[in-house]
Amino acid sequence: MGKREKAPIGRPRGFDTDEALERALLVFWEQGYEGATLTDLTSAMGITRTSMYAAFGNKEELFRKALGRYTEGFAVYVAHALLESTARDVAAAVLSGAVRTTTRPGYPTGCLGVQGALAAGAAGRPARDTLTAWRDDGRFRLRDRFQRAVDEGDLPPDTDPGLLARYIMTVANGIAVQAAGGAGRDELQRVADAALRNWPPA
Repeated sequence: MGKREKAPIGRPRGFDTDEALERALLVFWEQGYEGATLTDLTSAMGITRTSMYAAFGNKEELFRKALGRYTEGFAVYVAHALLESTARDVAAAVLSGAVRTTTRPGYPTGCLGVQGALAAGAAGRPARDTLTAWRDDGRFRLRDRFQRAVDEGDLPPDTDPGLLARYIMTVANGIAVQAAGGAGRDELQRVADAALRNWPPA
């Protein structure tokens, strides 16, 4: 018996985990957690179920890894927005980023983090809970950034950073839902601009 038999069973030669994860991400983004079957996922990834389990774990673990990739790639605009110099610029960058990401040509419309598992049966509840925590984390980070803006005098002292963060995230999430329903980029950018017209003066 040669050494070849010790190779991982079911893993094709040239298996690229990054590429496979990217393809899985697109399936989840397009079909949602529960809508994406194992057959859909493995077909898109170009691997067998055995390879998928060996490389990524079960479907829930694969979804978490795909969401991590989405966060570091398509949704990285949130992290970048938090670095803007003023609170208004932060909010504008979050909303414009939501518009760009949810209407990107050649990719699914909407946001994986918003509609990936809003409604879920028992099997999809872990994914729903994961996305709830993901959205909450973004809102908490935005709240902390707005609190800093209050402390620095960039926002009025009576500003409620938590409410302002929830407002911006609600508009961003609404943009994602509208994009998934067919609204275009220009129209949604106008919505984003309108949301900032009554920004609190410093």
